[in-house]
Amino acid sequence: MLVTAYLAIVVLLALCVGLELTARRLTAPQPTPSAVGTNPAFRRFQTLFLRGYLLALWADWLQGPYLYKLYRHYSFLESQIAILYVVGLASCVLFAPVAGWLPQVLGRRQTCLLFCVAYSACCLTKLSRDYFVLIVGRMLGGLSTSLLSTAFEAWYVHRHVNAHDFPKEWIPSTFTKAASWNHGLAVGAGLVANMLAEWLHLGPVAPFLLAVPCLGACGWVVLTDWGTEEKGGQERDKTSLLGPAASVPLARASARARFWRSCQECLRCLLSDRRVMLLGGVQALFESVLYIFVFLWTPVLDPHGPPLGIVFSCLMAASMAGSLLYRLATSTRYRLQPGHLLCFSMLLAFFSFFMLIFSTAPGQPRPRESLLAFLLLELASGLYFPAVSFLQGRVIPEEKRAGVLAWFRLPLHLLACLGLLALHGEVSGTGGGESGSGTRNMFGGCAVMMLAALLAVVSLFTLGRNDVDLRLEGPKGEGEI
Repeated sequence: MLVTAYLAIVVLLALCVGLELTARRLTAPQPTPSAVGTNPAFRRFQTLFLRGYLLALWADWLQGPYLYKLYRHYSFLESQIAILYVVGLASCVLFAPVAGWLPQVLGRRQTCLLFCVAYSACCLTKLSRDYFVLIVGRMLGGLSTSLLSTAFEAWYVHRHVNAHDFPKEWIPSTFTKAASWNHGLAVGAGLVANMLAEWLHLGPVAPFLLAVPCLGACGWVVLTDWGTEEKGGQERDKTSLLGPAASVPLARASARARFWRSCQECLRCLLSDRRVMLLGGVQALFESVLYIFVFLWTPVLDPHGPPLGIVFSCLMAASMAGSLLYRLATSTRYRLQPGHLLCFSMLLAFFSFFMLIFSTAPGQPRPRESLLAFLLLELASGLYFPAVSFLQGRVIPEEKRAGVLAWFRLPLHLLACLGLLALHGEVSGTGGGESGSGTRNMFGGCAVMMLAALLAVVSLFTLGRNDVDLRLEGPKGEGEI
């Protein structure tokens, strides 16, 4: 498995380079306003944001490869580790509304600083072998993950529109650039984590400790550079006309009222449009399975001795290859529709779990086949995310998109929690020992969920067979995302 992992990362990185070069040659340039590339004020502002945001993403990715390994290093059973993962997912559900409300009440920059502090504390709890401390760490991790997905974007959009008065059409260019960096950061994080934990023999806690100074650097950027930026910008805040004593409580009360009214409107939008409900079902089924996969890949492969950081980089490189394949498939040369690629991603994920049912048979494990199945699943996720994002952008109104997607995440995390609790029940039911059949049964359940997601996609496109909103623009289906 050691040689297999290193060979896989070389092949996958070469594949990604080849796909990137091919995609650049075959896809047309994005139709963005020319001023985006030439406006020096916008470029400076964009760089200022990415400097802090990419540090936050880097710290987040560093914690991916060795989380399960660390808990096993502390001699916890698989059933106990499953509970730790469930606590993290449940915290994401509980803190999701808070994460959407805090930037409006505490302040956007202050919420980003809170993220840095909370995530640093989460990493430091990994030094303890006490189960209760680790549970608190998972709760802090759930809060931090929720803040990462909301606070930084809220700060950027607010400053982009309210302080600088840049056109809203320029916003996607910043997050497209961040997304293009994200996969590279994930691959690099796996390599660095592997170097610390295995090459330098510092143990599985080392990547978490490295994340702390990265979060400190992120907090310093937010505190100094973003603070200077806020002082220099001119914001249009009508509540300030009432005076500082009256405006703060009034603004907070207004923010709470707007938040709950927005939640109700987004729920009505979800329930009133069957296309949105089907997309929500697809997202809940597919992404909850990915959460279960995040828990299971380490115990399936680790007994066979692969370098976990390298394997993590392989998985991220496979996901990058999937996103590049999506870009290539939707180019003017191949003209495939996002709906077709979404169906293909579901089929590929179903096939990968079907493989895992046989490669994880008790007493007859086949780790190389399991690794191949995991890579296929990540390839499917690389195809899935841009395809589902395109469809969500077409059927969900822009002003309600963030709120509707937040409602999508509730069943998503609930399904993942129920899956991990089911695994915990199977393992603990064996008298506290480990159970290979429990893992195999979980992969069977994931395959069933993928089949249900595929049926939801088919229903969506049967419902909107002639719906132009579900297709790429252009007379021949041409366009790139």
